[in-house]
Amino acid sequence: MSSSNSIAVQVRGVTKSFGIGDSRTVALKGVDFSTREGELHLVVGPSGCGKTTLLSVVAGTLDWDAGEIEVLGTRLNGMTKGAVTAFRGKHVGFIFQQFNLIPTLTCIENVSVPLLLNGHHRGEAERRAAELLTTVGLAEKGRKRPTELSGGQQQRVAIARALSHEPRLLICDEPTSALDSATGHQIMELLATAARKPGRCVIIVTHDPRIYGYADRITVMEDGRVTQVLEGDALRHYIETHQ
Repeated sequence: MSSSNSIAVQVRGVTKSFGIGDSRTVALKGVDFSTREGELHLVVGPSGCGKTTLLSVVAGTLDWDAGEIEVLGTRLNGMTKGAVTAFRGKHVGFIFQQFNLIPTLTCIENVSVPLLLNGHHRGEAERRAAELLTTVGLAEKGRKRPTELSGGQQQRVAIARALSHEPRLLICDEPTSALDSATGHQIMELLATAARKPGRCVIIVTHDPRIYGYADRITVMEDGRVTQVLEGDALRHYIETHQ
């Protein structure tokens, strides 16, 4: 369970719509959401309910219409796009369902990318990348390219890349949906370990009930709104009834 009560992300009354006129779709309808340091927090709900949109506004990759967002003690409202990009590059890591590795680069080079973008020298970046690949069990795969790896191995490379610059917020969009059950659990063990680092939290959008048991809290969304926030006995009951 979460070892800290410090709030890592605070969202208050956030709305977001796409399109105009008759084609306008409201994706977020006054959403309140928070997560704590030291927490692995799942966001669940049917397709199109606003889960990925919520993560995108928290990460600052998508503008929102109204409401307030504070991430790691920094209020995103009113920040310039450049300031948000710099903040994200330093403090946020991303993991995706389809891995998003660069196929022409080796695993070490893929993991090095965030470090190079943050101004590290190549030799230093590649040493750090090799250490992280060892941590995720891929010490011998550093010079391989993504196409030479299994899906589970590619996701482990993606985790190493996401952690390379020591982000305090790790955002994951369906990290296990494309994987078999055993591999998905291996990935979740790595993410659960990452979440326990002091000052860090992990937020995962998922449709995968196989991973619910890893959650410290689950936020349930439907039709652009948060309908439930589950922890303790309510969380355990939810997990039991959805597996």
